[in-house]
Amino acid sequence: MSNELGTAFREIEDIRALPEDIILDALQSALVSAYRKDTGASAAQEIEARIDLKTGRQMVFVEKEVVDDVFNDATEVTLERARFFDPEAQLHDVVMVQVEHTTRSFGRIAAQTAKQVILQKIREAERNSLYDEFINREGDLITGTVQSTNARKVTLSLGRAEADLPRQHQIPGERYRTHEKIRVFVVEVTKSNRGPQILVSRAHRSMLRRLLEYEVPEIYNGQVEIKNIAREAGHRSKVAVAALQDGIDPVGACVGMRGIRIQNIVKELHNEKIDVIEWNNDAVAFISKALSPARVTGVYLDDDPIDGKTAVVLVPDDQLSLAIGREGQNARLAAKLTGWRIDIKSVAETVQGALDNLEIPPLDSLVERHADLIAESLRIMEKKRLELAVMPEEYKSLARLADIVEQLLQEQRDEAHQFYLQQRELARESLAPQLFELPLDVLAVSQEVLDILEPFENIGEVMLICAVDEELMSRRFVDLEGEPLDELRTALDIINAADLDQLLAEAFSIEEDEEDAADAEEAVEAQAEEAAEGEPEADAPSEDGTDASQPEVMLDAFGQPMVSDRAQDETAASDETETVAVEPPAPLEATVVEVERQREARPDDVGFVEDEGEREFERDRQKGKQQRRTDRQRRRQLVLDEESGEVIAKRRRKGRRGSWDEETWEDYDY
Repeated sequence: MSNELGTAFREIEDIRALPEDIILDALQSALVSAYRKDTGASAAQEIEARIDLKTGRQMVFVEKEVVDDVFNDATEVTLERARFFDPEAQLHDVVMVQVEHTTRSFGRIAAQTAKQVILQKIREAERNSLYDEFINREGDLITGTVQSTNARKVTLSLGRAEADLPRQHQIPGERYRTHEKIRVFVVEVTKSNRGPQILVSRAHRSMLRRLLEYEVPEIYNGQVEIKNIAREAGHRSKVAVAALQDGIDPVGACVGMRGIRIQNIVKELHNEKIDVIEWNNDAVAFISKALSPARVTGVYLDDDPIDGKTAVVLVPDDQLSLAIGREGQNARLAAKLTGWRIDIKSVAETVQGALDNLEIPPLDSLVERHADLIAESLRIMEKKRLELAVMPEEYKSLARLADIVEQLLQEQRDEAHQFYLQQRELARESLAPQLFELPLDVLAVSQEVLDILEPFENIGEVMLICAVDEELMSRRFVDLEGEPLDELRTALDIINAADLDQLLAEAFSIEEDEEDAADAEEAVEAQAEEAAEGEPEADAPSEDGTDASQPEVMLDAFGQPMVSDRAQDETAASDETETVAVEPPAPLEATVVEVERQREARPDDVGFVEDEGEREFERDRQKGKQQRRTDRQRRRQLVLDEESGEVIAKRRRKGRRGSWDEETWEDYDY
């Protein structure tokens, strides 16, 4: 390789940290583009460039037709010269012929085109190399240097790339100084035109998991397993661990001798408190340990088929505040860790509630069966009311009565759940199987009613609840104005009167139309992105003095002018004169705020709370589902024809330009 080309080649290879074949391919593509620009060759003519790495010789091969007499030297070649490159060439064949063309003969425009192609190829290869490097680090810890900070995020330098640490992923109360080195968890790596976009976090619960794997060899080797993690960054975390090998104490392995292992993690996480708890398959024992450091008197499980799993936890009076924690933090983390909704009550509260309701079933049976214990409890509660000293033995008597009361209530709940499941099974057998495949959006109800019905997923589940427990359904509509329950009954009657097979086929056909439209839109977007990435970047004005950076005059990879996307959009917009107004979807934030308000109203009833990032992802997912459901609702509607007395399904067909024509309807008689 010549000295000049070899020096430049090695310099690019060292600075950009790219493989040799990628740089060589960029140089060859640049020679092809420069040749096309210099000679004005057609884009249909095949051109190849080759560079000999040993000698540095540059060769350009052009596709030409074999003829007897050459009229155009750019596209034709004689048979004698063609056989020099292809001994089996015949007249009218197309062969690749080397042209006598060197880079020194290129004009300024051709050289500028070659420069643009080289820069574009190298930048694209560098972006892909960075993406491949960091995509493998996704879900792992990485050390970065603080480069800049602002109110929204912290920018970290990772060497050849940068990462963003948003405010919601920072540990509360932690301050970051410029040039400080910090460890972060790589949440996501995505591609972009400016290189890989790296999202990192210090508040993610998986960061605690990775730190434990690094600090505890037993976890890294697979002898101890992390079952679950509940974390509130900067305040407190709970970790459930289990031993996969006999003879290993999982909690002791994580804590280390004199707590040295866990202290290293605490310092890394800005003095965040960490509770390590041994996993237990028994939900009662596991919930009791999850509420540590509080002592638990009893745990009573309530697996409700409607409201979900709830655990009623009894604690001594002096342990109530410790079990709940500051602002409910301890109970909230225990609920996250166990997956059970936790209702914490003190022993005195439970006993007093039972004594006040002894005449109400099933507590009335306690009067005869535990008369002495009730009398003793009445005496002790009177002492507490008078603020007299209560002995530990007396507290044990109260705990015995509280345990008997909660077990009695648990038996009653289990019987009620069993009866409900039996009724539900009977009601399900009476409903048609097609109802459990019909989506909710075929119901002719308002959007507010659909939002409330969304957890049921299909019409069959809605009918099932209405048949088994209509009061439960009415409670869901208590905040809506008007008569939403009557509206729902009317819509369900229309469904029952319709042909379910035909209605189901209509629903599936609309789903397929939507999927096809979505696939077409994604394909168009992908083509637009590929076209945008394929445009070379103009760094200098053209020969006639015009500014090459203007988007209306751009060059493709072969140096040919391209029409910008904005110009195409303006041309397409000039041909369209019709305007279609699209109704925005109903807001989802109101429902989320209402749910959060109801949770805050019950401080003793702590439910499973998602992490902030998971809540945002879930809200975005729900908004997308709601938007698709709203679109389907606009395009399909079931109505009762008063003249014929039959159910009519009205469906709007998609008109020109992807809009929905309000006047175009197709009626189907079921």
